[in-house]
Amino acid sequence: MFIKTKHGRRFWGLVTVLALALIASAALAGEKQPQEGRVAVVNGSVITQADFDGEMGRVQQRLLRMGKSLSDSQLSEIKKQVLENLIDRELLYQESQKQGIIVDEVAINEQVRKLKDRFSSEAEFKSALSKAHLSETALRLQFKRGMALQQFVDKHFVQKITVSGEESKAYYDNHPDLFKQPEEVRARHILIKVDPGVDESRKVEARKKLEKIQKRLGKGEDFGALAKEFSEGPSSVKGGDLGYFQRGKMVKAFEEAAFSLKPGAVSDIVETEFGYHLIEVIDKKSEMAIAYKDIKHRLEDYIKQEKVQKEVNSYIEKLKEKAKVERFLAEDSS
Repeated sequence: MFIKTKHGRRFWGLVTVLALALIASAALAGEKQPQEGRVAVVNGSVITQADFDGEMGRVQQRLLRMGKSLSDSQLSEIKKQVLENLIDRELLYQESQKQGIIVDEVAINEQVRKLKDRFSSEAEFKSALSKAHLSETALRLQFKRGMALQQFVDKHFVQKITVSGEESKAYYDNHPDLFKQPEEVRARHILIKVDPGVDESRKVEARKKLEKIQKRLGKGEDFGALAKEFSEGPSSVKGGDLGYFQRGKMVKAFEEAAFSLKPGAVSDIVETEFGYHLIEVIDKKSEMAIAYKDIKHRLEDYIKQEKVQKEVNSYIEKLKEKAKVERFLAEDSS
C-alpha cells in the first residue's frame, strides 16, 4: 500500500465475513476444542469462549505468517481488542436486525458455493468444517451475519460519505512522504548453498564451485543460462531472476551488493547466511514521487475508508452507551 493507516482497528476488518479465514486457518493448522462458557453478553446475546477462541486463533495465525512474536503484555492487549471487536460486531448486527436488514438466501448460497469451490471435494470441505468445529448451518449463519453487517454499513455510512477531488488533492499535497516510490533494483543471482554450521572444508568446496561459474561468466557465458543450470535457489527456474525489490527485503550483504551495482554489472562472490552468491543487476529504479493522477482513485478510496471508519467507531460508542455489555474474559483465555 502507498499509505499506512494510523488506526489499529480497521473498518473492513470490522464488517467483513470471517468464515473463509476460519476455514482456511483450521484446515491448515487445526483448532483447539472450543471451551465452554462465555466471554461477554451484549444486550442478552452471548459471545462464547468458542467465538473468542476462533477469532483469536485467526489473529495469531496472521501474526505467525508475518513472522511476528508477541510479549505477554502485547498478547493481553490483543485479546482485549479481539473481544471488543466481537462486541462491536454484535452491536452492529443487533442494530442491523432492528432496522430490518434481510440477507437473501440466494446470496448466502453463492458465498457457500464459492467457499466450497476452494476445496477439491465435498469430503475435503466437510473435513475442514469438522476441524474448525463448525457445521454447515453455523457457517451459513456466519455468512448471514457478516453480509447483514456489510449491508448495514454500506447503507448507513458508505453510501452517504463522499470525497471530493479537492479533498484528495489536498491530502496528497500535505503528505508528500506517503507517496514516494522507494528505490528498487531488479537482480538475478546464482546461489551455491552452504548450510549453517558446516565445516570449513564444505564452505571451501562451495566457494570453489561458484568460482568456476564466475570464470565462465567472465568468458561471456549467459548469466541466466548458468543460473538455470547451477543455482541452488528457488529462482533458478527463472534464470535466477528475483524481480524488483526494495531495501529491507533481502539479507544485508546481498542487498548492499545489489544496490551498489550498475545495471548489467555482476558482483564478486557475496557470502550470506544462505551460502555464496553471484549477483547481476538487470535494472534499477530511482526513488520517485507517485503522480497524483496515478494515485487519485486509490487515495479517494482510502480517505473514504478512513471517514467511514471514524463514523462507524463513533456510532458504536453511542450504541455502547445505551447497551448492556458484560465482559467475562479471563486473563489466560486464548
